Amino acid sequence: MIASTHDLEEAVKAFEPHPRIALDTEADSLHCYFDKLCLLQISIPGTNLLVDPLAGISLDPLFKALEGKTVIIHSADYDLRLLRRCGYTGPTVLFDTMIAARLCGATEFGLAALLHQHFGVTLAKASQKANWAIRPLPEEMLAYAVNDTVNLLTLSQIQEARLRELGRWEWFEQMCDKAIRSAAVVRERDPDSIWRISGYADLSERGTAILKALWHWRDQEAQSVDKPAFHILNNDLLLNFSDIFDKGQTPEPRHLRGSRLSRFMEAGQKALALDPSEWPKTIRKPRFRTTQEQESRFKELRKRRDEIAAKLSLDPTLIAPKATLEQLSRDEAQAFEALLPWQTECLRLPL
Repeated sequence: MIASTHDLEEAVKAFEPHPRIALDTEADSLHCYFDKLCLLQISIPGTNLLVDPLAGISLDPLFKALEGKTVIIHSADYDLRLLRRCGYTGPTVLFDTMIAARLCGATEFGLAALLHQHFGVTLAKASQKANWAIRPLPEEMLAYAVNDTVNLLTLSQIQEARLRELGRWEWFEQMCDKAIRSAAVVRERDPDSIWRISGYADLSERGTAILKALWHWRDQEAQSVDKPAFHILNNDLLLNFSDIFDKGQTPEPRHLRGSRLSRFMEAGQKALALDPSEWPKTIRKPRFRTTQEQESRFKELRKRRDEIAAKLSLDPTLIAPKATLEQLSRDEAQAFEALLPWQTECLRLPL
């Protein structure tokens, strides 16, 4: 475990002769409101490193050492977003082993499934939801962490050989480039929809106003103690209590105490007192009037996509999801701009 800037500076010198670096991260999103980077796993041939960001060290030596390297990550989006918050600008070249697995036609492309298939490695499920912020980390968690990257270098070689054999290496490069660009885009939370949890549509209009107030109460409570929102109150109870308030009854959240309970009751009572004009408006998604011609075009495109996907042994949505096909049936020129070149090529292949 590397827990000092000096040790990190020394360790990353070993990266120099290696063009590919395997990388993974562990965070504490299941245990904190503000998820933070808790561990970095790095593998190069013959060496596996664990870096402790919670030790207060600078990660700049690592990020500098990754410049110009191909970074191998499985399902890279979350890892890249997490690392960007720590100052990493992202890899120039990404090798995402999940994307590779899907393009190779794998129906199970989670890391655990791939490691078991290719190397007979079984990842301990208990560590998947463990608290990675605890120190010292138990031996079984350290072993789990190392297993996340130790085989990625070999896996990437196996996958590259298969992708080249299938003639899909350029497809893979296009998808990894897109993944890098996508991870650089900051996702903003929509304040008008973030509180609309599954089941909210079953509430009355006033009930949705209460739900919105209770959701924001819960969010503030979670932030104040840096705990996930479900630790304060789960979604089912949030819906249930909103309905109880709406019916003029008094909820009894048994695990809320003291000032937190007072703030909960206050949020509910304030929402009850809102004027109907202040209740949340129903979100109506724009409905496109589909002409008979467009509907026929959509069915033709879907049939064509599915037949091509079957020939290639690919998940059809990898070529084009339903929404893209719908857009293609309405405005082909605009929709093709959203597709990667290989996806466009597939849709235009002769059957």
